[in-house]
Amino acid sequence: MVLTHPGLWPAAALQALRLAPVGWWHRWPPLPLPGSQWWRFRMETAYGGAGDRVPEEDDVVSYLEWCRQLGSWWRV
Repeated sequence: MVLTHPGLWPAAALQALRLAPVGWWHRWPPLPLPGSQWWRFRMETAYGGAGDRVPEEDDVVSYLEWCRQLGSWWRV
């Protein structure tokens, strides 16, 4: 998925930290993962259904490209 797009790695790392709940490092495992309720809501609004779908690769790449472009826009 993102592993084959090294140019998106910084955007992916930044988004992982932005989407992580406050104090994520205090929970085990200490990974910056979004909360389960928030993630279910986002998947439900994106794909419909019960919110248990996994995001499609193209959607993740498009989102990270958008984040990267938006970040460069803010720096102008």
